Amino acid sequence: MDAQLRRGILDVCVLSAIKNEDSYGYKIIKDLKPVLELSESTLYTILKRLEEAKMLVVRSAEYEGRLRKYYHITPRGLRRIEEFKEEWKELMGVYSFIAEGY
Repeated sequence: MDAQLRRGILDVCVLSAIKNEDSYGYKIIKDLKPVLELSESTLYTILKRLEEAKMLVVRSAEYEGRLRKYYHITPRGLRRIEEFKEEWKELMGVYSFIAEGY
């Protein structure tokens, strides 16, 4: 798979994992496990990129005596999910064209 396409898909998967509630790294990996394997290093690279793009914000909170980072999706992140859905429709049209052998 093209690296740029994969990157975009991974970004949207992470945004979708936190769409309904704030979450933290381990839980995001666990929630995504049924659809894709994601290493911690890959996840934290994605989270940093999404934070820099203002698609999510980070807050720290104490949990069992340790600080845990929680990630919250922003309106920009929600828009990115919707944009991706539209892009995916277009991509599926291209796939159908290729698969049907025109």
